[in-house]
Amino acid sequence: MATLTPDQAVEQARAAAETAQRAAEQAQILADQVAAAAGAAVSTVTHGAVDPTVFRLAIFVLAIFVGYYVVWQVTPALHTPLMSVTNAISSVIVVGALLAVGVPLTVEGTGLARAFGFIALVLASINIFGGFLVTERMLAMYKKKG
Repeated sequence: MATLTPDQAVEQARAAAETAQRAAEQAQILADQVAAAAGAAVSTVTHGAVDPTVFRLAIFVLAIFVGYYVVWQVTPALHTPLMSVTNAISSVIVVGALLAVGVPLTVEGTGLARAFGFIALVLASINIFGGFLVTERMLAMYKKKG
């Protein structure tokens, strides 16, 4: 097995990142096209009588499937940088969740927002903590033993 120089490893990682970026862009384009086609088809059939929430839910479900297939195509070399990005996104979610949880109790009708904010805060915190653990474990694989 040939040993890679650091420059070759960087080039391979860069090429893999570009491939993953192209795959993500293609998946986004496909999801947009499917969502537009589904929306147009349902709107034509129902003459626009379907609640927009149904369309948003359908797009969310499609995004789950597209995200699943995109993530499983990522090479192990890109795992640690992607975990860092995921942690950054989760930290933004934590800020939004803190704002939702911190809504004053004097405002009418904020109980549901506070509940969802609390759930988002807990889940994003778990995601951040788990991301750091997985990243630490991945980096430990690259450390020299002995």
